[in-house]
Amino acid sequence: MDKTAFTLIALLLPMLGAPIQAQNTNQPTSSATTGGLPDSPSPQRNFVLPPNPEAGVIPKPRTELTADHEYTLTELIDIAERENPETRVAWQRARNAAISAGVAESTYLPVVTANVLGAFQGAEGSTSSSGATLHNSGTLYGSAETVSLMWLLFDFGGRRNIVDSVRKLSNVSNIGFTGAHQQIIYAVSIAYYAYVGAVQRHHTAVEALANAKDIEAAAEARYKQGEGTVIETAQTRDLTARAQLTEVTTQGAEEQAYAVLLAAMGISPLTTIRIRPVEHHALLKEDLGPADEIVRDALSRRPDVLEAYSTVQASQASVKAAQAQNRPKIFLAGTGAYVSGQIGLTAIPGIGQQLPTLNVTGNQWNGTILLGVSIPIFDAHRRANAIQQAKNDEDKAAATLNEVRLNAVREIVSAQISLRSSLAANDAASVSRTAAQTSYNAALDSYRQGVGAVTAAVEAETHLFEADLAEADAYISALSAAATLAYATGQLGSAPR
Repeated sequence: MDKTAFTLIALLLPMLGAPIQAQNTNQPTSSATTGGLPDSPSPQRNFVLPPNPEAGVIPKPRTELTADHEYTLTELIDIAERENPETRVAWQRARNAAISAGVAESTYLPVVTANVLGAFQGAEGSTSSSGATLHNSGTLYGSAETVSLMWLLFDFGGRRNIVDSVRKLSNVSNIGFTGAHQQIIYAVSIAYYAYVGAVQRHHTAVEALANAKDIEAAAEARYKQGEGTVIETAQTRDLTARAQLTEVTTQGAEEQAYAVLLAAMGISPLTTIRIRPVEHHALLKEDLGPADEIVRDALSRRPDVLEAYSTVQASQASVKAAQAQNRPKIFLAGTGAYVSGQIGLTAIPGIGQQLPTLNVTGNQWNGTILLGVSIPIFDAHRRANAIQQAKNDEDKAAATLNEVRLNAVREIVSAQISLRSSLAANDAASVSRTAAQTSYNAALDSYRQGVGAVTAAVEAETHLFEADLAEADAYISALSAAATLAYATGQLGSAPR
């Protein structure tokens, strides 16, 4: 480090240290001198921002919703496809991709540009001859109208491969638009099943609370008749208290599931609508067929796989387009001009990407037509590096496609296993619930008649409550698993049935 550097550091240190030394913590500081920031991070400052009424606006759905109508899953999905911002984002992305394809195709056409120019020429000087000096000056005005044409006639596949690549990318956006709809259908379906399941759990908790009160009433009646004990009434009161707690918990879970469902639809959770419960029907154990056939069919229709495949094709076309830059280009260029006034021009400089206008003569029509060949010779490896980058992108796209395929296979297999397990669990839960109901009815009747013990009635009611929850959860899980399998195989194009 030389002497000049030491001198600069010595001059800058006092300037950097001056604000720190001048700071007084006992005096109020202003944030105006520091761009709106405080001088120090004080923990006693109020970090609540002032309200902005214009920003605090609750979004309103564009779809008219009625509070007295029970919306089915199909109707909820239809609302979500119109309200969810993801569909609009995917649609605009697909539109921009289509526009990009049109821009690429327009390179096949010539570019014609017209210009109207106003001209001013001024001259001033002096000449000396035979000891005499003459001063002269002049001012000329005029205008020039020019037309320029640029047309790339042949480039050995450069534009063709660029257009092909852009079209493939446009296809990626179109597939993504379809995939966005499938994601919304799946998200709304799963949220709907979760909400219906939460409602069923709350209803089961309400029934369990009613059963607990029946057992408590029976215990109170036996106690008043001198047949029961304080321990029995205490046990039944504890059962009622626990049932009340469960009822409150399940009600909160139902409200949370409602908010999640509306959020999946893309509307405010403050919106109040009625949801039609799911119609219970027998779940069919359909033969899913060989796993390898299902996987192959799913890979041929899943949006993410098709997107990755189209991306590979686009990258391959990009490699060919980059390689075409090493080949010659045949072009046609033409210029036309008319100069009026007193100005004198030999050429009009080019404007933008157009060629300069040559062969200009005052007060006459002038034109030039050029047919040429452009041959790239040396560009310091710029084209070679562009080709290598395109090949790297192709390798990356191919690796991504393989990764997407493997992830898809894992999701499909997992969904198949979940569906089979859910169907089996649903059958077992139905049998268990029927047995628990029979046991509870028998235990309560026995206790009322003074034959059975209160402990048996309490246990039977607990088992019945657990069996009711298990049956409801198993049925909802089976519906969710079926929707998951349809989504994993790329067949969830509408509301699940």
